[in-house]
Amino acid sequence: MDDLEHRWRTLAGTSPAAGQAGAELLRRWREPHRHYHDTTHLTAVLHAVDVLAPEARDLTAVRFAAWFHDAVYEGRPGADEEASAELAREMLARLELPADTVDEVVRLVLLTRTHDPAPGDADGAVLCDADLSVLGGSPEQYAAYTAAVRQDYAHVGDADFATGRIAVLERLLTADPLFRTRTGGRAWATRARHNMQAELSELRARRMA
Repeated sequence: MDDLEHRWRTLAGTSPAAGQAGAELLRRWREPHRHYHDTTHLTAVLHAVDVLAPEARDLTAVRFAAWFHDAVYEGRPGADEEASAELAREMLARLELPADTVDEVVRLVLLTRTHDPAPGDADGAVLCDADLSVLGGSPEQYAAYTAAVRQDYAHVGDADFATGRIAVLERLLTADPLFRTRTGGRAWATRARHNMQAELSELRARRMA
C-alpha cells in the first residue's frame, strides 16, 4: 500500500464503498494528461494540511476537500472546481458522511477557485494555504512547478498563456496577506512573493521582446 492509499483509508475507512471511492480518485489524479495537477501535487497538499492542521476547525472536512479539490482536471479554471465539488458531493454521499460535512467539503473545494477565504474561515484558510504552498518552494521547486503548469496548459498558445499567467500572478501578488494562516505566512510568504515576482518580470520581459 502506498502513502496515498494509506492516507485515504485512514481518512475514509476500509469499507468497500470507501475503497471504490479511493480507487476512483487515484485513477483521476493519475490521468496521463496531468503534469502539475497530479498525485505529486495531491501529496504535497496533504502534507501541507498536516503542517497547518493545528489551525483547522474541521480537519476531516479539510482533508476530504484536499482529495477532491482537483479531482476533475481538464484545464478549465472555474469549471474544473465546480465539477470537482459536484463529484465530492456525489461520492461522499455514497460514503454516508453527515450532510453538513459533505456541504463543508463542497464549499471548501469551490473556494479553491479564488483562494480567497473570508476572515475567520479557518478551514478555508488551511486548504487554500496548503494548495498555494508550492509558491513558497525553493527556486528549483518553483521552476519545476511553473514548467509543469505550462505542460498542463499545452493546449493554450504562448501569448494567451502569458496573458493569463500574468493576471494570476498579479492577483496573487496583490493579496494581503497571501497566506491566511499564521503558520503558512511564516513558512512560505516571503519566498512565494520573491518567486512570483521573478516569474512575473520574466513573463513581462518575454512579452516585450
